[in-house]
Amino acid sequence: MRAAEIREPGRPPVVAERKPPVPGDGEVLVDVLAAPITPLDLLCASGTSYFGTPATPYVPGVQGVGTVEGRTVWFPSQAGMAPGDGSMAEVAAVPEDSLVALPDGAAPVQLAALGLSAVAAHMALSWRGELAAGEQVVVLGAGGVVGQAAVQLARTAGARRVVGAARSPAARERAEQAGADAVVALDTGDVAELARRFADAADGPVDLVIDPLFGAPAAAAARTLRSGGRLVNLGSSADETCPIDSSTIRGRSLRLLGYTNNELTVEQRASAVAFVAAEAAAGRLTVAHETVPLEDAAAAWRRQGEGTAAGRIVLTPRPPG
Repeated sequence: MRAAEIREPGRPPVVAERKPPVPGDGEVLVDVLAAPITPLDLLCASGTSYFGTPATPYVPGVQGVGTVEGRTVWFPSQAGMAPGDGSMAEVAAVPEDSLVALPDGAAPVQLAALGLSAVAAHMALSWRGELAAGEQVVVLGAGGVVGQAAVQLARTAGARRVVGAARSPAARERAEQAGADAVVALDTGDVAELARRFADAADGPVDLVIDPLFGAPAAAAARTLRSGGRLVNLGSSADETCPIDSSTIRGRSLRLLGYTNNELTVEQRASAVAFVAAEAAAGRLTVAHETVPLEDAAAAWRRQGEGTAAGRIVLTPRPPG
């Protein structure tokens, strides 16, 4: 079978012939239809993540969509985080109890692009953020996959106003296309200036901030929160530290909450994936993405890492149809 291989940490994968995997106890073989290149894949393959340097060669891909005995399924993997191979191949060996059945008519590439990023957006809004109908939400990084999903899901959950924020013009355009009522430019590290922009874009005090960025954007957004407001952090792509003032937290009794998909139970994750699939099937959820054949994995990997792709890149080892 054809597969992408990470042969050296920090280098793009090489597409090569490999022996098909042999399923272990409790595993099944999945014919892979779509495998996204995610930030976690890039991090794990860099050899600099908290998971340590992965044993090479290995097939990357922490999630994918494929078929098992005619059923379309979503599946996860530990590729890059633990020994074993992932989704960027024609066939993957996957624990059967980790499969999530997808509805008839599911679009494999679209669901692969959404994947765990949309799960994070959904659970950060609902489970951690406790979003209620009629509340106002700020979504930082609203041009990314998590951010685009959060904008749309906040809207369908009944938010009265959704303010997006993003760094580049292209990302701000994606946030607008996702349905943000207003979009703030994150083109400065001046917290006071960013806070002024958020206040101008918002319709009064904000109830909930969804934050995949941290850094100055999170500190500024926190200043717009109402008394008892919530900020859910699920990433640090802007900075590992945040200059938020103690007086901002104490003066408004804010709740600063952390979120990671790694804390979900298997049941929670399966339920969230099913929710995302249903929203996508109903036409209420999508994100900007590209479809690239597996053979072009190396170039696609570079573009995803450089941020020059037009959204999430999804590899297709064996396109449907």
